[in-house]
Amino acid sequence: MLEGTFQQSEFAADITAVSTGKASREYQDAVAFFDRTFITEGMALLLTQVAQRLAGRGGEPVVQLQTAFGGGKTHTMLAVYHLATRKCALSELAGIPALVDKAGLMDVPQARVAVLDGTAHSPGQPWKRGGQAIKTLWGELAWQIGGAEAFALVAASDATGTSPGKDMLRTLLEQYSPCVVLIDELVAYVRQFPESQAISGGSYDSNLSFVQALTEAVKLVPRAMVLASLPESDLEAGSHRGVTALRALEKTFGRVQALWKPVATEEAFEIVRRRLFEPVRDEKTREAVCRAFADAYIAEGVKLPADTQERRYHDRLLHAYPIHPEVFDRLYEDWTTIDGFQRTRGVLKLMAKVIYRLWKDDNKDLLIMPGSLPLHDSSSRNELTYYLPAGWDAVIERDIDGERAETTALESRESRFGQVGAARRIARTIFLGSAPSSVVSKAAARGLDRAHIILGCLQPGQTSSVYADALSRLADRLHYLNASGDKTQDATRFWFDTRANLRREMEDRKRRFDEKTEVRGKIAEGVKKAVGGVSFFDGVHIFTPHADVPDDTGLRLVVLPPEAWYTKDETRPAFDAVIDTIAKNGAKPRYRSNRLIFLAADHGALSRLADAARTVLAWGSIVDDVKEGRLNIDLLQKNQAEKELKSAEDVLPRAVRECYRWLLCPMQDAPTDPKPGVEAFGLNTTGSTVGAEIERVCSDNELVISTWSPIHLRTKLKELYWKGGQSVASASAFFEDTLRYLYLPRLKSREVLAQAIRAGVASKDFFGTAYGQADGKFEGFAFGGGSVVFDDTLLLIEPDTARAYEEANRPNPQPADTGSGQPAMTGTGANIDYPVAGNGHAGSLQEAAAKPLVPTSAKAKSFFGAADIPPATAKMRLVQFADEIVSVLASDPNANIRLTIEIAAEFPEGASDTVKRAVSENARSLGLKTADWE
Repeated sequence: MLEGTFQQSEFAADITAVSTGKASREYQDAVAFFDRTFITEGMALLLTQVAQRLAGRGGEPVVQLQTAFGGGKTHTMLAVYHLATRKCALSELAGIPALVDKAGLMDVPQARVAVLDGTAHSPGQPWKRGGQAIKTLWGELAWQIGGAEAFALVAASDATGTSPGKDMLRTLLEQYSPCVVLIDELVAYVRQFPESQAISGGSYDSNLSFVQALTEAVKLVPRAMVLASLPESDLEAGSHRGVTALRALEKTFGRVQALWKPVATEEAFEIVRRRLFEPVRDEKTREAVCRAFADAYIAEGVKLPADTQERRYHDRLLHAYPIHPEVFDRLYEDWTTIDGFQRTRGVLKLMAKVIYRLWKDDNKDLLIMPGSLPLHDSSSRNELTYYLPAGWDAVIERDIDGERAETTALESRESRFGQVGAARRIARTIFLGSAPSSVVSKAAARGLDRAHIILGCLQPGQTSSVYADALSRLADRLHYLNASGDKTQDATRFWFDTRANLRREMEDRKRRFDEKTEVRGKIAEGVKKAVGGVSFFDGVHIFTPHADVPDDTGLRLVVLPPEAWYTKDETRPAFDAVIDTIAKNGAKPRYRSNRLIFLAADHGALSRLADAARTVLAWGSIVDDVKEGRLNIDLLQKNQAEKELKSAEDVLPRAVRECYRWLLCPMQDAPTDPKPGVEAFGLNTTGSTVGAEIERVCSDNELVISTWSPIHLRTKLKELYWKGGQSVASASAFFEDTLRYLYLPRLKSREVLAQAIRAGVASKDFFGTAYGQADGKFEGFAFGGGSVVFDDTLLLIEPDTARAYEEANRPNPQPADTGSGQPAMTGTGANIDYPVAGNGHAGSLQEAAAKPLVPTSAKAKSFFGAADIPPATAKMRLVQFADEIVSVLASDPNANIRLTIEIAAEFPEGASDTVKRAVSENARSLGLKTADWE
């Protein structure tokens, strides 16, 4: 340490090197290993399990060590290895006797240990053990725990590359127990097998089968145990093949495994201290230093993080001494989130270089703090910048630490900063707490707040005001320092980035834009992006005056302007706007009030939305000025401005969604209510799209009905229409009423009602239908079957009335044949008012058309039919004849069918010119052979 000759490999445990006797003494020798090892809570639990298992006193048979890269998995395996293979008494292993006592054991038997290291051998190339060639992991396992004799048990399986199976492995483990199998880097081994191909080491499937058989077999052997390490992340697993192998192994081990607890941050204090420092000999000095820090923090009060005011923070200072706990917090909470930064090894190497540099510089800090890091030293700096994107060296040299840094220049000009190194300490602390966020996108806010920055700098005897002033000065001066808001606010967060800082220019420009015009217009653009494409509505109207919202049959979403905001405590601005819009259509009253749904802003989020809109406008003006040559900046700044603009534009729709999250629906419970009300429904601002969320809320709360049951239609008709002696209701009039009255259901479209009617006509439970009523007779009456055409003439008849009418007008049976070879007709032609298609009698038309009407000895050669059709039911009748007569005739491929339509109309007072012109034009376009007026 003091000579600075350490290497990272010195902190790297290699279980294969230990098992083959090639490791350094601190890893190879069990006594030396435990002297330098801090037994963490997780390791203690695991070693207790191992001791109990080897003694035949229970314990987990299979333990999976799965944690982040550099999390201490291999070191923990070495602890198990030395406990099982020790050549000394247990009492010589530091920390072990206490664990054995706690486990209720007198001793831990020595055991055979097999180390299966996935990186030690190639699955396609056999290796030698003495004179024996070994091809597979199971062959290696057998050889390590029992030599040639044990290998003979699995020799055949080793030769063929097939798994020996659970029974054979159980026999092997029982014969050589107590034993421990340590498996490391298993994913690295298994991922090398080619797809669907066997090599000397077996196949992908046979190795997975071996692992499964081993985990099952070891459960059946009381004094045998398996420990296996698996990587925690897909990145560590490597290629797609490695990830597939990891998933398969996780599933296999998941059947029987017990998970291991990784190293906690508090435990890291002791690990680093044991590896990098000699034991503390002057306990009084440690206590005095830590007490001085704790007292200083209490004196500063709310200027520092809340946990510094608790007694346990003093305990943290003692445990971490001589390193400040904030250093560990930042390394373990922030830096370990970077892929490749090792939780234990990476921290050890960094701190080793930091300690060496501080020792050489004769640093007088009472603790090694974030503000103490010698970032001017290239060796220490490289340990951190190695894991960061390119460009951080320039940031450090210009803004953070070094002879040419702005912080150094500020301290030279102002002695009160220079006396305590305030500017550099502030910048170092911000760097340590914010640089990882340039690599890892975290859910938490980026950077450090003022309290944590001061915590990383302040020492006993100093005041926080010096550092607070230095931070404010740096926020105005540094090129790469960013702030989330007003630099004077305690909640403002600060961070360094490799991009040059244009934020101050942007913040100045934000105040230039007018709230009523420019900001409102930009918010409207954001709302349009968020909700403009909602397909559930026939129209979306953003900040539109009620005069410009059409009063028609379309279902419309009206987005209220920002001033018509809503909160649960104050509903008046939004509710007044809703009531005003459903009542008025400009200077005229609005008739179809039940076609509008409203979206309102949340008052609490409105300021954030306005700020997001101002940010977009500000960055947009900077980018425009650069393009027009009005603002001269370098290419890096230009790219930054364009990126910030895009980022701000991406933020605006999200801010819109978080703000416009209240769906307002005008409602009225009953026709007798004196005035309408408004209901508010909150939208989920995460997950699905805005359109899908609005549709969900509308559907779940029946604000808009997309599918309607005929039973609900019948209920409304009974409630409001079939009463007071009325038993018939116009379908089109009912639909028009649903457009107007808030107490009726808000149907998505006319088709919803049409579907409900079509579903209802199939049964006699809901209503009958007709297409007109004259002299007590229904035209086109149908009840309990048939098709229906929803037009302006359609009537819906109360079921009891329809049933009574059906009984009163049931026709007498007609003879099937007149004896003349022609079907029987009723009256002149076939003037049919009842029944209609599908009512149970229409089938007779099809049967009559399909059956021979003359004796079989003389087949009919032709068919002729004529009917008088009432104009009111012409559409339905023509469809009926086409479906039930023409289509049956056409089913005979030998039939030649000719249809002739004759239309005659008389006008006692003469036809108007409008009717003549329209009919003549339609006749020409439809190709009528004759179309004469007389």
